[in-house]
Amino acid sequence: MKKLLIPLFALALMTSCGTAQVADGVSTNPVAVKHDKAFSDAYKMIKAEDLKKNLYVIASDEMEGRDTGSKGQKKAGEYIVNYYKSLGVSYPKALGSYYQKVPSDFMKKRGGGNLPDSENILAFIEGSEKPEEIVVVSAHYDHVGTKNGVVYNGADDDGSGTVAVMEMAKAFQEAKKAGKGPKRSVLFLHVTGEEHGLFGSEYYTDNPVFPLANTVVDLNIDMIGRDDPDNRGKQYVYVIGSDMLSSELKVINEAANKKTNNLELNYKYDDLNDPQQLYYRSDHYNFAKNNVPVAFFFDGIHEDYHKSTDDPDKIDYNLLQKRTQLVFTTAWEIANRAERIVVDKK
Repeated sequence: MKKLLIPLFALALMTSCGTAQVADGVSTNPVAVKHDKAFSDAYKMIKAEDLKKNLYVIASDEMEGRDTGSKGQKKAGEYIVNYYKSLGVSYPKALGSYYQKVPSDFMKKRGGGNLPDSENILAFIEGSEKPEEIVVVSAHYDHVGTKNGVVYNGADDDGSGTVAVMEMAKAFQEAKKAGKGPKRSVLFLHVTGEEHGLFGSEYYTDNPVFPLANTVVDLNIDMIGRDDPDNRGKQYVYVIGSDMLSSELKVINEAANKKTNNLELNYKYDDLNDPQQLYYRSDHYNFAKNNVPVAFFFDGIHEDYHKSTDDPDKIDYNLLQKRTQLVFTTAWEIANRAERIVVDKK
């Protein structure tokens, strides 16, 4: 997650976003999709040991801290792409590969200094009934690189989100193999340049592979493998932004949570006026500012945030599994319900 930097235009939105009214006609049945054997089998594919296996690679010293456009980040990207190939999960046909180039010039114009060209990584499972409607599950795979010869591995930030997205793709693909793939399409989006200014997600929303008007939701994951001092030892996750644009999304997420691991959903930071301004500090915001409903899943600011000590041996893999399963269940519901979720707040 990028450090605090509040855009001026974000401040201007606070009053209008915070005072939006809920429209009439919201569904009274938030979980409209039956959790049958196909869901159960897919859900069980999300395993702590597999999350750990992938994270020990993504957050290894070999990846050199995954700074934007670096050799280490590209190596991590190759690992992610090869993982999707091994699952049989392809890329958007319109893109022609798993990679969406994010040019150096684009980042430089937005304060990115002399960052080299980098890439977003996109994996894609086409929907069986409403393929034109897109559910996005996102996480950034960059981190802050190496400083003074010390590798900043970024196991939680955002290696945890990266491997969570990979596991969810495996789960959806398992359902597809069983003939129960998602009705809507699911885009597994790994963005670059987050730590320097949300560049990868901004580039995607400026140059979407699929029209933003057809994008149903962005479920964004940025740091879900640890706990913070206020929640030490608790089974929780912070959820931010889930009712900023849609009156249904928060309800769906809460219902999905109750039907699965029943984590404590903490809304401490779900406030446009919160001093940390977390609604604006990760990649979901570039979707939200384009009127796409978002939910941001987060574990808090812990003692190893943006330090060289953010290593994979400190991750709570059982809690990472439960949080991943929550996001998966929410995505499953949104991808398979009869009607797309409403956008009824501004």
